[in-house]
Amino acid sequence: MQVHGSLVEILGVGVLLLGASGIGKSECALELVSRGHRLIADDIVCVVRTQDDLLLGHAPALIRHFMEIRGIGLLYIPDLFGAEAVREESGIDLICRLERWREDASYERVGLERPTEEILGLARPALLLPVRPAGNMATLVEVAARDSQLRRAGPSAARRLDERFHDAARRKADAAPGGTPQPPAGRS
Repeated sequence: MQVHGSLVEILGVGVLLLGASGIGKSECALELVSRGHRLIADDIVCVVRTQDDLLLGHAPALIRHFMEIRGIGLLYIPDLFGAEAVREESGIDLICRLERWREDASYERVGLERPTEEILGLARPALLLPVRPAGNMATLVEVAARDSQLRRAGPSAARRLDERFHDAARRKADAAPGGTPQPPAGRS
């Protein structure tokens, strides 16, 4: 299967950038490469599902390691950033869909639940990232990859804050008349 997008590897997390033509997928990927992350594919990403239910992405051989940047033209990434700036393939662990910011749209603000998108019958965490003028999409995508990595290891920031709210509410209820006061979480 082929998809129109860019695939980058950020700290071991394969991030598939999707969105309308001209939204800034390639520019975002280029900025990520300039920060030391790796380009897997740009413009066309070939996606395969393995027998182990992994999603792997790579570039078609003809355009492997090339990027087309509007206003500049074609770039060969190993010449600009060295061989370590590219990889032949990567797993697809996270999908970041770029969309022009709309004032009437509702965007995720807490992140307790992570929506998913299916590719070849396999669900992957997916984020809808609004693109705004002068916004820094590369930073948002990099942070999303780091957050994805942390979520696999333990509770997310949103979950931790949710737990703090619940703990505070429980302490307040316990301190009410008839309740037993409890020390703050993490203290004895």
